[in-house]
Amino acid sequence: MDLPTITAAPGTPGCGPPVRGDDGWVVTRHADVVAALTDPRCVVPPAQPGAPPGTLGWLRASVSRFSPAGSHPARRAIGVAALDRLDPPDLSLAAARLTEEILAAGVSSGAPSSTKGVNRGPRLVEVMGEVARRVPVRVLAERLGLADPRAAVPTVSAVAAAYHPGAAPAAAAHADRAVAALVAMSPPAPDEVTANRIGLLVQAADATAGLIGGAVRHGLGAPAGLRTAGLLAEVLRLDPPVRATRRVASVAIDLGGRTMDAADPLLLRFDAANRDPAVHPEPHRFVAGRASGSLTFGAGPRGCPGERHALALAEGVVDVLRQRCRRADLPVPYVPHPTLRVPTRLEVILR
Repeated sequence: MDLPTITAAPGTPGCGPPVRGDDGWVVTRHADVVAALTDPRCVVPPAQPGAPPGTLGWLRASVSRFSPAGSHPARRAIGVAALDRLDPPDLSLAAARLTEEILAAGVSSGAPSSTKGVNRGPRLVEVMGEVARRVPVRVLAERLGLADPRAAVPTVSAVAAAYHPGAAPAAAAHADRAVAALVAMSPPAPDEVTANRIGLLVQAADATAGLIGGAVRHGLGAPAGLRTAGLLAEVLRLDPPVRATRRVASVAIDLGGRTMDAADPLLLRFDAANRDPAVHPEPHRFVAGRASGSLTFGAGPRGCPGERHALALAEGVVDVLRQRCRRADLPVPYVPHPTLRVPTRLEVILR
């Protein structure tokens, strides 16, 4: 079987002992990344408390993603309970149906609406804006009970654009308004429950879109015999939509043969650890059915609770695109982001 070749993305470091970077320690080996993810002395960078309810600052301070150890388990349990009510096969089927609807509606890249459906040669579909960023969020918003799942899509995207610290003031102000809109759309619940439901949507937005984009980019030319689940697994490893995550040493620690001082920042590089030859023989080869070992969804008590759901949503979308589309061989630009790898535009040809 002729499997896709996925070279390392620009800027992916090799595996080795932790090294000092411009903003702290860079951790690249699989064992060292796992050690940091599972060590309670390596904590998440804290969110600032005290923001008014219904704002971006309030959301950051209320979700499990940025919560300190004392409040993390209870907040994570809220998200897990919400996800436990969702059936991954149902999510996959709903995502496939919505993708089919979008393609059937005649979505084409750059074409005025008056030309949709007119036979003007091969039709281009812009996967990221029309499918990858719309379908997973809309399906998940509907299942989580938001009043207007369609309107939730751009609103969640606005929050995701400023979710991590360091966003520009204009983006943060836009996100404040978007958070308030999502709260208004959400079913009645205590503030902490509402915040963590919204957090599930935000966490799904960029990461799931990036996974779909990577799978479409690398997988449209793959043999039909390669199952989409196998394609997604190796895309997660070789071209992860979440390239890294951050931790801070709360006390002096030894990691990978290096000593980190208290308050030292740690950048844990999933993209490098996923190609660690100590874990993955022939680490740069695409191997369908390779034993699990990707760290893209994290590990330990803060590992992503929605892994099965994200994979189901992505599989539903990518299955349809593999059946209905072929590659356009056009450049694929990416969002400039320190820890995410998400295409800004990805065009394919509708068969």
